[in-house]
Amino acid sequence: MQGTVDGFSYGLVTPLVAYLMACLGGALGLRCTTRSMLVGNSWRPGWLALGSAAIGSGIWTMHFVAMMGFKVEQAPIHYDRATTFASLGVAIVMVGIGIFIVGYRGAAGTALMTGGAITGLGVASMHYLGMAGMRLNGKLEYDTFTVAASVVIAVVAATAALWAAGQVRGFLWSVGASLIMGLAVTGMHYTGMAALRVHLHSTNAPTGGDSATSLIAPMMIGPLAFLLLAGVVVMFDPLMVMGKPAWTPVENKPGVPARELVSHPAPRRPSLRTRRNLGHRDSRTPQNR
Repeated sequence: MQGTVDGFSYGLVTPLVAYLMACLGGALGLRCTTRSMLVGNSWRPGWLALGSAAIGSGIWTMHFVAMMGFKVEQAPIHYDRATTFASLGVAIVMVGIGIFIVGYRGAAGTALMTGGAITGLGVASMHYLGMAGMRLNGKLEYDTFTVAASVVIAVVAATAALWAAGQVRGFLWSVGASLIMGLAVTGMHYTGMAALRVHLHSTNAPTGGDSATSLIAPMMIGPLAFLLLAGVVVMFDPLMVMGKPAWTPVENKPGVPARELVSHPAPRRPSLRTRRNLGHRDSRTPQNR
């Protein structure tokens, strides 16, 4: 029997809140990525790791906020605890790999394409692994073409967000990048949900797992607390708003160690009296010397 799927059981509330959570995680993570490009190699891993965890927590929170509005009319939905936790870990690790590539190799060329692809695949992997953690009296099936489209949306938008974050042009660029990242996550999520078909079993066998309210709501406290902590770190960093380095880099290229430029004083111009004496001396003929 075909199940009746409703992804907007609370109207526009869950999509809007989910989008805001994705933008929050993206804003914090991408600002940390930008910050990593303004410091030396000793501080860079810390900022990139913080950015990876912020984006991973943001997209995971977005996914399950959106899933709070997902219902199958004929069957209650439960979630497997281990698979749900695993989806959070996959999001952080895969997004981290993409961000570290861009942070050390630069937001251009092959590095950008590779980092964007891995980050986008991390978003998609988190989504479908989280969906695999669903437990209900039925079978989930997906339309292959729509699933492929959702992955393409995630990869393209994640690449664009990393490119914008790598420009190091101030706060507004990071805001735009976070909006793109939020679009990548929410667009991928609802495109993937459009590919879903639920075939219910004829028997009313009990399903395992925990209910959404008893599992997901308490689990979101940890990622939300981490996003709050990351927000405090970003807000109190003196270079976050300006997006400018405190030193002049040798090359305007991420990944190049910061070194101070040695300034050479300009040669002093001869005084007017010295120039007149030199001109008078050169104008004398050999006979007059």
